[in-house]
Amino acid sequence: MWVLWTILGILGVFLIVTLVRAAFWKPEAVNSEPLPEEAVDVEKYRRDLSDAIKIKTISNVDIEKVDWDAFQQLHALFRERFPLVFENLQCEDISLASLLFTWEGTDPNLEPIALLAHQDVVPVAAGTEGDWTHPPFDGVDDGEFIWGRGALDMKNHLIAVLESVESLLAEGFRPTRTVYLCFGHDEEIVAAKTSGAGSIAETLQARGVHLDSVIDEGGAILNLNAGRILNKKLAGVGIAEKGYADYRVSVKAKGGHSSQPPAHTALGEIADVIHDLEAHPFKATMPAFVYELFTKIGKNVSYPARLVTCNLWLFKPLITAIMKRIPPAASLIHTTTAVTMAEGSPAANVLPQTASVTVNFRMMPGTTIQNVEEHIRACVRNKAIGVEYLKGKEASKISPTDSRSFKILETLCTRTNPDMLVAPYLVMGGTDAYHYEEVCDCIYRFSPFVMDTALLLTTHGTNERLPIVCMGDALRFFKRYIRMMSAE
Repeated sequence: MWVLWTILGILGVFLIVTLVRAAFWKPEAVNSEPLPEEAVDVEKYRRDLSDAIKIKTISNVDIEKVDWDAFQQLHALFRERFPLVFENLQCEDISLASLLFTWEGTDPNLEPIALLAHQDVVPVAAGTEGDWTHPPFDGVDDGEFIWGRGALDMKNHLIAVLESVESLLAEGFRPTRTVYLCFGHDEEIVAAKTSGAGSIAETLQARGVHLDSVIDEGGAILNLNAGRILNKKLAGVGIAEKGYADYRVSVKAKGGHSSQPPAHTALGEIADVIHDLEAHPFKATMPAFVYELFTKIGKNVSYPARLVTCNLWLFKPLITAIMKRIPPAASLIHTTTAVTMAEGSPAANVLPQTASVTVNFRMMPGTTIQNVEEHIRACVRNKAIGVEYLKGKEASKISPTDSRSFKILETLCTRTNPDMLVAPYLVMGGTDAYHYEEVCDCIYRFSPFVMDTALLLTTHGTNERLPIVCMGDALRFFKRYIRMMSAE
């Protein structure tokens, strides 16, 4: 009987501690003092973004298939719409179509900052053009949205940076720190051999430049609405991005006529390879920055939901186990494995002599391309497989959340809206930012556009569009960011 009373006593103490902890487990105080007003011209931004979308700066892994005239047209648009930028900043052509702008600061002893954006967009999938409400390269402004490829990824960000610099110049502003604007031309090509961003970063490194901070595309500001439990906005600041690796895994067989097949053809053998890869995912663990994200959200939920969220340390294994079963959540806590392509026989009546699959891996920080190959060989039972590395890039470093630059991002968000949560997160895709790791330690991925998750999912898809209502705040963000970051 004493055992039962002991257990009940422990549970009682735990409940009391939890009740007290939940009562005091609240968000940290934030600076909610309103920011100074910034003059912005949303109408001009709308026109300029619409016209930029009309220019088909589509990147291609085969540079011979790229319409380089389109990039020249975009550069001509820049010169026409942003004359003060070209009069006051040094503009350099880098690589095939990238641009590097230098806005000299008044104090050469301070480390510069850099704002990144890419000019290229992905193509529209063949056969889906008719599914768009408005043609993808018409840049239609219907009064509610700007429609078209690049509206979210990322001509909205690119044009907003230029609009903000033009506006600051018109006001006579000059930064204390030097400001670089780095506009790559082929971000959409993963691990591109002719990377414009890589060339810009190499140029800066060769000149001995070390940057105070970098800001590039990343998460938007999302609405978190869970009834009475939580009603906030979440500004996710990407402090790292996953790596990328494509491998071709193959098996060989005798081949021959399909009228005399063996028990398993090469395709049958490769099916076992697929099963082994999918049955042995990489181990899932909750990184510190994911835990910090959940903590930030958890401190803002209402009582009594906070009874659970105040004990995340206790529920961490359970939360991790649940996340493993939800693909979007699982991608935050482990390196993912996706079998995406398969090849076999060239004809229906021919036994394949070789069968192969292409497998895409997105690596967590800390997992290398070499680790991926070791994992393939370890988990596949057939040790006669061929493993060929096709292309990839390592996962990025993790930028600190206690830096001056991160705190300024946080301040800008909370002073704009005290109900905004700012939390670090892991970027699932790739950005140009990782190229700058040799010249910068504080690299952040953030796009100051407020929108719903459903709209964000149109990126690279049909009906990509930007809400006009979020444009003014984005312009104000970039102007304030440049003012605050370029000061001492």
